[in-house]
Amino acid sequence: MDTIFDRFVPRRRFLVCVDSDGCAMDTMDIKHFRCFGPCMVREWELDQWAGPILSLWNDLNLYTLTRGINRFKGLALALGEVHKRYSAIDGVEELNAWVKQASELSNRAVEAMYEKTRLLIFAKALNWSRAVNEAVNTLSEDEKKPFPGVAEGLRAAHEFADIAVVSSANREAVEEEWKRCGLLDFVDILLCQDAGSKSRCISRLMKKGYGADHILMVGDAPGDLDSARENGVFFYPILVRHEAESWEELKKTGLEAFRGGRYASYGQEKMRQFMENLGGAMNDFE
Repeated sequence: MDTIFDRFVPRRRFLVCVDSDGCAMDTMDIKHFRCFGPCMVREWELDQWAGPILSLWNDLNLYTLTRGINRFKGLALALGEVHKRYSAIDGVEELNAWVKQASELSNRAVEAMYEKTRLLIFAKALNWSRAVNEAVNTLSEDEKKPFPGVAEGLRAAHEFADIAVVSSANREAVEEEWKRCGLLDFVDILLCQDAGSKSRCISRLMKKGYGADHILMVGDAPGDLDSARENGVFFYPILVRHEAESWEELKKTGLEAFRGGRYASYGQEKMRQFMENLGGAMNDFE
């Protein structure tokens, strides 16, 4: 079967992979505050504990070392905690087992699991995910914009590198946002949750002939760092609450170090800054 990877033809020796929500697009907080968490509360009828559960959701998905994980992994984590602290969730063990082993975590994949198992947890997870997408679509355009400096950074990178969006978000939402904001002009391939995990996407792109030292992953979450390290490629962090400064430094310093073969030591220091900014330590990923 012909896939997006089969159709992609590299044009340059370098590749820059860029995450979307919370990295290029200033959309992560509002989507979790207004869409992801509230939709979970409604789907599982958790209104009695809405306050602490929404706080729990935001901590897991925004402010800790699980920031930026796939929506279904975030759902499994949150429901696991809800099951322990507040209210029994039927099927949470099966959902957790699925997110740990599935090669694809998307609406299509969770629908297939429901058809295979007929377990209610997968039907509810699909309902929740679709509701999230609908809620995201109701957000105004003014609420879904790139961080300052993103277009300039992508333009500078595209002068010498192919650009791949590598995101765990919904494809339709990412495509709409990047197109509306004029960012797709700098993108050579768009890879979202339906293309597989970020690590798998980078691995598939490497098979196109890029050397590991010619690939840079730009991201805001530990999962982005993890995906880069699993494939032996470089990582550049967009620091939470310092996004504009991060994009400015990438354009002025990071890209030149990457292109000039001087990224290794620079990138190591950037990773340490990244972990410190999230309140973690490098040995969490070593």
